[in-house]
Amino acid sequence: MSTDSARDRFFLLLQQAARGGGLIKLTFGRPGAQAGDLRNLFVRPVDLRKGPQLCLVWRHTTRDITKNLPVEEALLQFQDLLGNLFLDAHLFTQEQTVELRCHNEGRDNLVIKANTVTAPRAQAAHNREKAHVLDATADWLRQLGITNERGAPRAEMSAKFRQIQKFAELLSHLLADAGLDKPAAPDAALLQVTDMGCGKGYLTFAVAGLLAGRAQVTGVELRPELVERCNAVAQACLMPWLRFVPGSIQAAPLEKPDVVIALHACDTATDDALARGIEAGARVLLVSPCCQKELRAQLGAPAVLAGALRHGIFQERQAEFVTDALRADLLEWAGYRTRVFEFISTEHTAKNLMIAAVRCRPQGDAGAAERIRALAAFYGIRHHALARHLKFDL
Repeated sequence: MSTDSARDRFFLLLQQAARGGGLIKLTFGRPGAQAGDLRNLFVRPVDLRKGPQLCLVWRHTTRDITKNLPVEEALLQFQDLLGNLFLDAHLFTQEQTVELRCHNEGRDNLVIKANTVTAPRAQAAHNREKAHVLDATADWLRQLGITNERGAPRAEMSAKFRQIQKFAELLSHLLADAGLDKPAAPDAALLQVTDMGCGKGYLTFAVAGLLAGRAQVTGVELRPELVERCNAVAQACLMPWLRFVPGSIQAAPLEKPDVVIALHACDTATDDALARGIEAGARVLLVSPCCQKELRAQLGAPAVLAGALRHGIFQERQAEFVTDALRADLLEWAGYRTRVFEFISTEHTAKNLMIAAVRCRPQGDAGAAERIRALAAFYGIRHHALARHLKFDL
């Protein structure tokens, strides 16, 4: 192969982008005769504690294999791929898109197109953008209609953009608390994260963006049209570690999750998600309750509160308080260190309470059991969905 060959020129541009920080993504396709069941290779840069690396996702017919490699080691592997395992490659950089198509007898084609819209380099970003946990120029943010081509939040989605960034920051701290923040060894299993009742998938994509190369993220949603749309965006953005499946919180399969998330699951659906996570042995549980209706009909009015609770709004808020206080204590009883706090509100609902739990001890905390029964007795509560799931006698 001559020094001016299309293949050499492609690799020179790839090396310059990967070493200089201009690489956005790299894809290999059109598998050759030696590829077997291998279909594609997707590559994107990731920043890990050990420094900049390239995340390689090998897509086979029935499985994906993800590995993080140092830049130079990955570049050496790429040299042997073209013309053998793959016959096409697409390189996306800050300045241009480069396509290489391999043919017999060295008749390779190289097509270079300048980008009409150039993504801003990290070092040129505004100081506030540098503080973001997630890259504001990420493809998925644009595909979901949250940011524009320049990575700026659209006016009507600015609240959602702040919520996504806040959620990613919160989750990163929670994973650190659980000891799940360290990058996995090259051959170690990926973290398993399940988002139950994920809706339009905004925060599911945030999890996948935060944990790229470190986790397999699954969104579970009952509405098939949302599942189809979210999967289309994930595929368009080359995020094979993210998938969406149809199903209910109660029935969706859980494959030994490390993290279970359920945001704004209505009424006892929050309890269903917590119970499934506990049963599956999840290390981290993160829920944002909504529409706590189960206890309202049971709520007795202690004499000192009878006058206040004759007002419907106070009765509703008291039912929310008792429901979530029991949930927090039941999680403590089940062996989880639990925090309850306010989260940034969304444009969809004023419900902004969040319960975060990290597994830290065996089930059966006696102090929590005493608190649960005392609180239930004070309000005359006879049954609670999470207690029923956990077989805890109120």
